[in-house]
Amino acid sequence: MTEPVPGAAVPEYDPNAQVHLGVFFTGVGSQLIWTQPDSPSHTSVDTFLAVARLLERGLFDAFFLGEGLRVREGLGRVFDLDVAGRPDAITQLSALAGATSRIGLVATQNTTYNYPADLARRLASLDLLSRGRAGWNIVTTDNAWTGANFRHGGWLEHERRYERATAFVAAAKELWSGAGSRPAGGVDCVRWVERDTDLVRLRATATVPPSPQGRPVLFQAGDSDGGRELAAAHADVVFSANTDYEKARAYAADLRSRLARYGRPAEAVRILPGAVVVVGETTREAEEKARWLREEQVSPPQAIAFLEHYWGRDLSDYDPDGPLPDVEPSDTELDPSRGTIAIENRTGKLAQIQKWRDLAAERNLSIVELVRAVSSRRPPFVGTAGQIADEWTHYVRTRAADGFNIVPHLLPSSLTDIVDKVVPELQERGAYRTAYEGTTLREHLALPPL
Repeated sequence: MTEPVPGAAVPEYDPNAQVHLGVFFTGVGSQLIWTQPDSPSHTSVDTFLAVARLLERGLFDAFFLGEGLRVREGLGRVFDLDVAGRPDAITQLSALAGATSRIGLVATQNTTYNYPADLARRLASLDLLSRGRAGWNIVTTDNAWTGANFRHGGWLEHERRYERATAFVAAAKELWSGAGSRPAGGVDCVRWVERDTDLVRLRATATVPPSPQGRPVLFQAGDSDGGRELAAAHADVVFSANTDYEKARAYAADLRSRLARYGRPAEAVRILPGAVVVVGETTREAEEKARWLREEQVSPPQAIAFLEHYWGRDLSDYDPDGPLPDVEPSDTELDPSRGTIAIENRTGKLAQIQKWRDLAAERNLSIVELVRAVSSRRPPFVGTAGQIADEWTHYVRTRAADGFNIVPHLLPSSLTDIVDKVVPELQERGAYRTAYEGTTLREHLALPPL
């Protein structure tokens, strides 16, 4: 087999390209509707087991567990419209490792508030115990609200998060590469990894032997310049937000050009945009389901909570079906405690609120109608199973993406629709495996060997 060449051009069309699929089981947020009477518990191990086994039946590459280090709040109270609280991702996935045999298990873990040697050991343990099925979704955090859990406050400026993350991941990879190394005499070799900078300090050695895939597969999400550079330097899989076809192509081209600067071949990274998928028996049925979904994701209580976040005050006395609040918002800028807020959206809230007031007046929108208009969008993939299979095949064969990381909206039906309806259509087109061909996550993703 010929090794891929760093910087080599990627073919514009690959008729044999296969769709890779994962599922991003979010930690918090309105994406996943959990209030329906028949919805399973979103904090129960039984739910996670059922989802992982369903995905394994559908020959998915990975089950990708989102995680937050602190439950979200609003006006000093726990934001009870979210799923509040979730077990540690590595612990949760360890439970799944023994109940499954093929599906990859990806844990979201933070480089800002963990220590490299400790996290590398825990991830290597999951990888070893799952026989080479572990992955690490590398994330960073810059808000003081999360940092308060660790006596650090914000700690790092926004872009310095990626400096620490890059050094952190490099140290972890060096620890993993030294695991199990032996000199010629066969006696175990102690290989120390050392760092002494203002962002990363350690002197450690590997304590866990390597798994069949060598080390955990590295996932990275983030669309900023710092995030793209971190992905180009270290990631095996990129979880991007670019589902629009032209944006996906532009993102893929940019990332692959960055790979070349690090001496990495284009095939060293798989690009899996996050995607909400709505499947119907007909196009009309799919569109009806998509409209229902957008309404459920922004319920009247959630619309009030959304505006409270911007107004900075209690708006519970206002009617969601009535006009926007006539009370003036607070002067303080946005509180990032309600989850990740893009850095560019943390200032200028008064101007944003005035734009919303103008839009509501122009279109005669109620609170809930306005919030749905400004915070919700049509899911990127809506249609029959055949239509979605055609679209996904086009994406991967024109190299706009290597597959998709599905964000489920209703359990289990939104995933069952893909496993039982979309997957067979992909298989008919020769764009999806009919059986697992390997046992490790790295093999599922068809990544080059380490």
